[in-house]
Amino acid sequence: MSNNYDLDRRSFLKVTVLAGGAVALGLYKQPWSVAQEPGRRPAFVPVAFIRIDPSGVVTLMAKNPEIGQGVKTMLPMLIAEELDVDWNDVRIEQADVHPELFGPQFAGGSTATPINWDPLRRVGAAYRQMLVTAAAQAWGVPESECTTNCGKVLHAKSSRMAPYGQLAAKAATLTPPDLKSVHLKDPKDYRIIGKSHPSVDNRAIVTGKPIFGIDVNLPGMLHAVIQRCPVFGGKVKSANIDDVSKLPGVRKVLVIEGTLSSDSVAGWEPGMESGVAILADSCWQAQSARKNLKVEWDYGRGASQNSDDFTKRAAELLKSAPAHSVRSYGDADATLKSATKVLDAVYAYPFLAHGTLEPQDTTAAYSDGKMEIWTTSQMPAQGQALVSHALGIDPANITVHMCRAGGGFGRRLMNDYMVEVAWLAKQMGKPVKLVWSREDDIAHDAYRPGGTIGLKAGVDAHGRLVAWSQHLITFGEGKTLVQSGDIGGDQFPAGRVPNYSLGMSAIPLWLRCGALRAPGDNAYAFVQQSFLDELAAAAGRDSLDFQLEILNAAPDPGTKVDPNNPDLLNPERMKGVLELVAEKSGWRNRRKSPGRGMGLGAHFCHLGYFAMVVEVSVDSQNRVTVHHVWAAGDIGSQIINPAAAESLCCGGIIEGLSHMQQEITLTNGHVDQANYHQHPMLRMRQTPAIEIFWRKSEFPPTGLGEPALPPILPAAANAIFAATGKRIRTLPLMRSGFSFA
Repeated sequence: MSNNYDLDRRSFLKVTVLAGGAVALGLYKQPWSVAQEPGRRPAFVPVAFIRIDPSGVVTLMAKNPEIGQGVKTMLPMLIAEELDVDWNDVRIEQADVHPELFGPQFAGGSTATPINWDPLRRVGAAYRQMLVTAAAQAWGVPESECTTNCGKVLHAKSSRMAPYGQLAAKAATLTPPDLKSVHLKDPKDYRIIGKSHPSVDNRAIVTGKPIFGIDVNLPGMLHAVIQRCPVFGGKVKSANIDDVSKLPGVRKVLVIEGTLSSDSVAGWEPGMESGVAILADSCWQAQSARKNLKVEWDYGRGASQNSDDFTKRAAELLKSAPAHSVRSYGDADATLKSATKVLDAVYAYPFLAHGTLEPQDTTAAYSDGKMEIWTTSQMPAQGQALVSHALGIDPANITVHMCRAGGGFGRRLMNDYMVEVAWLAKQMGKPVKLVWSREDDIAHDAYRPGGTIGLKAGVDAHGRLVAWSQHLITFGEGKTLVQSGDIGGDQFPAGRVPNYSLGMSAIPLWLRCGALRAPGDNAYAFVQQSFLDELAAAAGRDSLDFQLEILNAAPDPGTKVDPNNPDLLNPERMKGVLELVAEKSGWRNRRKSPGRGMGLGAHFCHLGYFAMVVEVSVDSQNRVTVHHVWAAGDIGSQIINPAAAESLCCGGIIEGLSHMQQEITLTNGHVDQANYHQHPMLRMRQTPAIEIFWRKSEFPPTGLGEPALPPILPAAANAIFAATGKRIRTLPLMRSGFSFA
């Protein structure tokens, strides 16, 4: 994702006078201002980014979904900094879904920072300029003589001062400045950006205020649960609907035919699965009635799928050449034949569920052709479009409110639960709240796809990497792969090794897959960085020196190289985080002792660079204790909210360690796992000490949701090798004979 944001084409300022003399400012695709059309509002009535009331209280709108990554605090910080207000005077409200007002509103891909870094600061700066103009006109002085400070406009020569609240109404009559022309602060003058600020929702969270999607409660609301086919894509043949309809509190039992099609696996939005919905006066009554539901299913094509068969098929495919070439240059096969030392290995990683602490939920109300939805979606505008398409409702008649979500990790990029509850609300003509159970969530996820990779690489007499060949076995049909199942042709060490080939073969799959935090990278980093560590050990090299040497190598002529393009691997930035984490962890002076070891891992993804060192001990029963994690990150020139940044890094590390003990398996199309005891998260007692270090670089800042996760898996696996001499080539750990203590 590029940092570019076309302000001329996509972003304009908009001013609206509100009750009490306050003024609101927002971004629009269509230019309009009070000065151009006095006394008129546009056909749509937007919620604006900035609202200043006469008392001086500043209300800023948080435009994106808050799923725990801190954007509800961070994005308003950008506006507040350039607006030049005191953070203590700022109030933050969650915006509804209005992309025509706010631009893109989604949470995913660590894009909130790069997309909004420039335009939101310019919104604050533009409004600050309008306030200065209002004061200068009132005082009859040049604007150049006026300054701002903590919510006030100052004129030093006459010792005059005006709080923003007194100027807001006047500012509303002015033509907004061009966003490109506004003056932005020198970073050395920042007072909000770069300082730690707690989440604006912290108090509400710890005091149990109803801010999450699961907390929504509407008058006359029905509670819904859905029994879906245990095999993906199955259909209802029959059910004891009449019996269940008579149970206490049950108001309606409906069969959902579903909207899944042959595109549901490869496509992004899945639609609805077939099932039976129970609507009752309370969630407890709905769940209780569900226990009495008896459904006969047509399991369909998915019933033939078994994880053991996938494993066997992958082994067969590895014996043959890849079905498709993704990238090839040089002559990897010939070079491997002449290499001084050749290493051959097979790595495997499983399907994973997202396991959000708050299961999927949404509330909807339908009346007089209009739908109102309260959702935890990461892509609420896309959910709105899906509901419109599925139910035949004009998008203009669908209002979407964003609620705080208890985790997303990519699961809420899909909106199946959103269209389910909208369908139910339309059927009932009254508010309906749908909450998935934990078992629903794990058995009907959009899974991180598993995969198997056969690797072969060679080093020369000097221990230098000269050839790298890999065969990815993933899922799909031909070249059409399931979501997040592929490996890009530019993934390291592609382009940095003289001879390279990447091929792919696919196994047919009838199961919904999707993006899991750091999609693709969360699996490939484990494979690539673990195998690099293997190669270094086989060559008698230190793994840090081995990687630095590869990064110093001249790139292949077909590799895109542009040190100013943040979308491309920048070797200097990667070397920087490797050297920083080595310094902070004492890597060069590490001691080797039986049962204890340190491992290294690094990765570039989603514009961010991270390197990690992990220290573990392993007991006689192969139980692993992770003692310490050192992490070094380069996400650009600014750490906007250091407290939130550190939390995101720690969360990525803990989630990555959790991935090492999780898996989803299929037996006759049924998901074998049902709850956290079978898909476990890292416990607090298992959580290591974590230290985060930053390496600032001269690039616009980027996000942190993704890049802090991938390196922890290979770093921990390599540490286990250092402690035991045994390689982790298959995840979860138990498949390799290990477990967390």
